[in-house]
Amino acid sequence: MSSIAIVGAGPGLGAAVARRFGREGFDVALFARDRERLDALVRDLGEAGVVARGFVADVRRPEELARALQRAADEVGTVEVLQYSPVPHRDFMRSVLDTGHRELVGPIEFSVYGPVAAVQQVLPGMRRLGRGTILFVNGGTAAVPHTERAGTSIAFAAETAYGHLLHERLAREGIHVAQLVIPGAITTGHARKDPAVLAETLWGLHRDRRGFRHFADDLDS
Repeated sequence: MSSIAIVGAGPGLGAAVARRFGREGFDVALFARDRERLDALVRDLGEAGVVARGFVADVRRPEELARALQRAADEVGTVEVLQYSPVPHRDFMRSVLDTGHRELVGPIEFSVYGPVAAVQQVLPGMRRLGRGTILFVNGGTAAVPHTERAGTSIAFAAETAYGHLLHERLAREGIHVAQLVIPGAITTGHARKDPAVLAETLWGLHRDRRGFRHFADDLDS
């Protein structure tokens, strides 16, 4: 049995992706810092017929995240799809001139150490399966740096480089790595950025396995 692991799960995009992949027969492992939030999400998904379990983990604590992913593999099933999509903290959004080296610790932990730890944990299982998908979900500063959002601009650039290297290296092993850039806010009812629409896009990236970088909408949206 295999599963999808959604790191940074919430009631918007995370829940929508869980429902979309659940319809395809995936069991779902959800990761977030808040146990009550996770339990509520698991209940809602269960009512929709999706088999899901929640695991508490902070992406800024790589060892904790790796242990949680191991528990998920043991309890839910080998992770065939990893989605890394936690929402960045507001204090990462500082002007470049107000961003010193200490202000970059959080963004780098969040967008580099976290995804590296997650990938390293699930990759052996994907290799045993002979297939897998790794999905990175980022905001628009991953593609166009913004002077007033230096933390995410710098850290997303590093995460993008890591993802692209994985894309090139793992394709030969049947493991697809892709990035979805979502400019602006995820918006209920939006033609391209509604959570259900984005979940369908992410399902398509897993299914079609073409290219690394994809955009949910125009960058100036």
